[in-house]
Amino acid sequence: MKRIPIGLSDFKHLIEEDFYYFDKTAFIEEVIKDGAAVKLFARPRRFGKTLNMSMLKYFFDIKNREENKKIFKDLYIEKTEAFKEQGQYPVIFLSLKDLKASTWEQMEEKISVTLSDLFSEYEYLLNELVETNFDKFKKIINEKANLSNLERALKFLTKILYEKYNKKIVILIDEYDSPLVSAYINGYYEKAKDFFKTFYSTVLKDNTYLQMGVLTGIIRVIKAGIFSDLNNLRTYTILSDDYTDIYGLTEEEVEKSLKDYGIEAEISNVKDWYDGYRFGDSEVYNPWSILNFLQD
Repeated sequence: MKRIPIGLSDFKHLIEEDFYYFDKTAFIEEVIKDGAAVKLFARPRRFGKTLNMSMLKYFFDIKNREENKKIFKDLYIEKTEAFKEQGQYPVIFLSLKDLKASTWEQMEEKISVTLSDLFSEYEYLLNELVETNFDKFKKIINEKANLSNLERALKFLTKILYEKYNKKIVILIDEYDSPLVSAYINGYYEKAKDFFKTFYSTVLKDNTYLQMGVLTGIIRVIKAGIFSDLNNLRTYTILSDDYTDIYGLTEEEVEKSLKDYGIEAEISNVKDWYDGYRFGDSEVYNPWSILNFLQD
């Protein structure tokens, strides 16, 4: 019997270690068919947002594409026309979940560290850069870049990756709203808003190097127009009629998991206890709750 992946959000690890998996790879097909250049998915906590982003990363990333191809074996996406997109793009995957601080000065430091960690993943590009780009890249890695350069760091990285691979870039930003919520709670929202408005708009709007952008968060931040410059953004919330069963589990998925673990008789109890969500026109269950139920 397969192990239950409680707390696991790395798609490759989950598949390679043969944990129980609810196949959500239809999400990849839907994202590819979706005409919006930039998509924002707002969902509550514990609904698999980071796992789905990790899945997108391993699917699209041009690095290790042959190795990554294996982890989609026998999953839904492998049998679709969309599978030809596997391993076709450089991917930038940035999580902002830890960008929380009580002051703007602390937030600046954390932004610098976060971007340093991100750029360090692409340190192999340094030897191919001209001097000006080399210096800018090195400053970000060494946490010496000024705020203006940090605001435009993602746009800069897409340019460098495009020049390396001659392929447009897929941008994945997980928990985009975490630093903004922290700023609002701690009283420095205006400074954070000014930074992140530029940070997002420079890379996600009118960026000739961008193939697609996907953002996730708990809420859509609309105060003072954080996305006012992004007229290419499509937002999908729990009220939207699209992507309704991509986050969370359908009743059919829950029933199948109970059967797989020999406890299908518990379905009425599970429905009473956990069937409390509706996304668009779909009833869904919280994956965290169901996984813990299967475990315990």
